[in-house]
Amino acid sequence: MIYKKGRFYIAKFMWRGELVRKSTRCRSAKDARAIEGKLRSELAKGNFGILDAKPRLTLAEFLKRDFLPFIKTEFQAKPNSRDYYSYGVRNLQASDLAGLRLDQITSQHVAGYIAQHGHLEASTINCDLRTLRRALSLAVEWGKLDRMPKVALAKGENRRERVLTDAEAEKYLAACPQPWRDVGTLILGTGMRPGEA
Repeated sequence: MIYKKGRFYIAKFMWRGELVRKSTRCRSAKDARAIEGKLRSELAKGNFGILDAKPRLTLAEFLKRDFLPFIKTEFQAKPNSRDYYSYGVRNLQASDLAGLRLDQITSQHVAGYIAQHGHLEASTINCDLRTLRRALSLAVEWGKLDRMPKVALAKGENRRERVLTDAEAEKYLAACPQPWRDVGTLILGTGMRPGEA
């Protein structure tokens, strides 16, 4: 039997009186059935090692070895995003979460992290948790983790959203020289970010 949990299908069957449940790492039912058949075939041949769990990385090892190089190349053209994730990585590596294996991290550990760092601003804690969420998501995508734990953010984050009044927008546009006046008009009219305009 196969069933979908998260992104991937799981193979579930009985083997010599024991329940076997293993991720196929497949997103289609057809491919998952083929993997289930291969699992059963290997077990019939006596290859019981296929059921052994792979040694898991700690969060600190994964962040250093896999995640940091990824963000350095992925966000090469976006230094603010690269710095944001690098800051989150530094904080996570200095925390109690760093010593946990990737498959040990649960929502309970995340709640403990929030409680332990309650003296910090919610936005600082959430930077770390967004970094953790992105790292664990990539670990699942890259096959280093079978499931993604829930990573809830800290409450009370101050949002930096402000809408200009019509009077403020007119005053701003009147003070802008060209071509900035056209860009400002475009941003105000469409909601684009400055980099998009």
